[in-house]
Amino acid sequence: IDSAIAPIACHSHNDYLREVPLYDALAAGCTGVEADVWLKEDDLLVAHTEDAISDDRTLQSLYLDPLLLILQERNPDDTTTSGIFEAAPDRTLTLLIDFKTDDPLVYDHVLSQLDPLRSHGWLTFWDGSATNLRPITVVATGEALFDHLTANDTYRDVFFDAPLDKLEDEDTNEDATKYSTANSYYASVSFKEAIGSASFSGQLSSDQIQTIRAQISAAEDRGLKSRYWDTPDSPSWIRTGVWKILEEEGVGTLSVDDVEEARSMIMEG
Repeated sequence: IDSAIAPIACHSHNDYLREVPLYDALAAGCTGVEADVWLKEDDLLVAHTEDAISDDRTLQSLYLDPLLLILQERNPDDTTTSGIFEAAPDRTLTLLIDFKTDDPLVYDHVLSQLDPLRSHGWLTFWDGSATNLRPITVVATGEALFDHLTANDTYRDVFFDAPLDKLEDEDTNEDATKYSTANSYYASVSFKEAIGSASFSGQLSSDQIQTIRAQISAAEDRGLKSRYWDTPDSPSWIRTGVWKILEEEGVGTLSVDDVEEARSMIMEG
């Protein structure tokens, strides 16, 4: 990883499909990576679909072990908590783990495999009263069970991916009040389902932009990072147009497939 690389608010969607998982995203400065996991034969295997599972592609081999190695190199005396990016040592990297099933054992295995990072003090954690940022912030999404993740009310180091489209209208929506920095980190929703389609020129209607503003604001009010997945991928001008609007509206992190293109757009301002 280039020591001069500046981290950006970019989330590497389906990161494990890249030629070099994790490292390609880090080389682009992305501060979030995503891994879909399946529990098979007592291990967590990384794949988008069950028929794509391979025994040699595990959460540990693709993500946890490399992250541990990088952080050991960044913190050689084991008394510091410098993060992944040398140019911004206080910046946390979000590891988004997409649970492909709601089997409670998936969460138990995730907790167990996080032990080495936890023992070094490199996991962001909630201590019962406040969230303490560390080099790695683990977030569970997909079929992860909120009640399972929040069962421990004195310590947590795996956070929930809150539903971005359900954080408004606290007076009428009882779910809106339960998500906070005590239990969540990201707040996400499908762009296609929550916002709809962009015009052929890559523009959004005023109503669509107002919806985005309201959702981002609701997440910010709770201290959460907003994220839209399933944004347009092609043609490129529509993709870039939507990215720019989300950036201008202050989205917490930009979820992308093309990390290099996203970096270029973000750095150009």
